[in-house]
Amino acid sequence: MTTLLHYLTEYFGTAANWSGADGIPARLLEHFGYTLLALALAIIVAFPLGLWTGHTGRGGIVVTLVANSARALPTYGLLVLLVVLYGIGLVPILVPLVALAVPPILLNSYEGIRGVDPALTDAARGMGMTRKQMLLRAQLPVALPLILVGMRTAAVQIVATATIAAAVSFGGVGRPIVDGLARSDYTLVVGGAALAAVCSIVVLVFFAIARRALVSPGLREK
Repeated sequence: MTTLLHYLTEYFGTAANWSGADGIPARLLEHFGYTLLALALAIIVAFPLGLWTGHTGRGGIVVTLVANSARALPTYGLLVLLVVLYGIGLVPILVPLVALAVPPILLNSYEGIRGVDPALTDAARGMGMTRKQMLLRAQLPVALPLILVGMRTAAVQIVATATIAAAVSFGGVGRPIVDGLARSDYTLVVGGAALAAVCSIVVLVFFAIARRALVSPGLREK
């Protein structure tokens, strides 16, 4: 424990680690850049598909199979394969991260809409709502807590796994970890690991705030 605290104090207490392209702010910015881009792409792909399949009841089996298959993909192996095929670039990094994030968003969106009480849907239909209005005004607000859980899970997985970007010469908070292991500099390793933990905590706090802001009080316990 004393050694760990020593490494943390040395890493965060060194002024040089807070400036320049290798500094802590720059690495955090890079890391959150990968995370936000991958999460946005995953939401664009999975969220509408989950809503549509949940609302129509069509393709549920296919959605489950696709999501479970994507979960089985080895993220690091896929990254290495894409780098070999296409060279170092942003695409080989984003593809594994998006593939990692799609399943929880897709499944939770689908299950969230499918789990809405049929009586609520019938009441919305009786009020003369169109299918689109039923989905957006009646079903989506009720399903939102579960959907946000899926997005939170995806975001945490991305922010934790994005450290592998450093394995193919990219930045982010994985850079100190990779460089530290290469040099046997455990101050860098511990510092990078601490930054990765901070990133995950920031994501959790963000979704806690989003849940409080977006979900009605009566549904927050779901």
